[in-house]
Amino acid sequence: MSCRQALLLSSSNCHGYSLLEFAKEEICLFLKKNAVNEIIFVPYAQNDFNGYTHKIKSVIDPWGYKVTGLHTYPDPANAVMSSKAIFVGGGNTFMLLKRLYEANLVNLIKSRVFEGHLLYIGSSAGTNVATKSIHTTNDMPIIYPPSFEAIGIVPFNINPHYIDIVESVTHKGETRDQRIIEYLDMPHAAPVLGLKEGAILNVNGNTLKITGVAGAVIFNKDKTKTEVPVGTDVSFLLNE
Repeated sequence: MSCRQALLLSSSNCHGYSLLEFAKEEICLFLKKNAVNEIIFVPYAQNDFNGYTHKIKSVIDPWGYKVTGLHTYPDPANAVMSSKAIFVGGGNTFMLLKRLYEANLVNLIKSRVFEGHLLYIGSSAGTNVATKSIHTTNDMPIIYPPSFEAIGIVPFNINPHYIDIVESVTHKGETRDQRIIEYLDMPHAAPVLGLKEGAILNVNGNTLKITGVAGAVIFNKDKTKTEVPVGTDVSFLLNE
């Protein structure tokens, strides 16, 4: 049985809440139950490492947890090896994954999470790279990682910021559903979990649960779509 523990957020921002406020209680409980009081923040999805780290630090430090940017360590791999918890922030998924590969962190993070030595918190792009691959990111490919294969904390894909089709909208462009179905047409496709804003996938060993303040949608490999409200156990996705 895997000892992995992770919180995979659709986003750090949610309408009606300040930055990370909707997830504060769950993040604090997650860290407290594991006796963690220091977090390494991974700002690789954006270019202003100092500014991005300061933004997250200014929110989480007052909660009683010390945040330090991974970019401030001379050896990122050694820092991750020594850490008990990381928070991988959002931005551009392609850039994030490229930098994780360059720092030799993809397999290292996966092994430490599965061994139960490292807690993983991801948001947006940080959630994308925690999954099987980044094929279902919403971001533009502004740079090329060596592979689209990601960390693989869960064996399926996630689409953060998922938005349902709104029938009253007059825009006739491609919908999120259509793009996900295009992915599902591929032979390498895995099921896709669409996380609505405010949704969190709570990973605890072989148990997966939708938490947060919003639900999710599951796109199965046969292209059927299932609505998933907050509180639903979706552990079956590990076996799909």
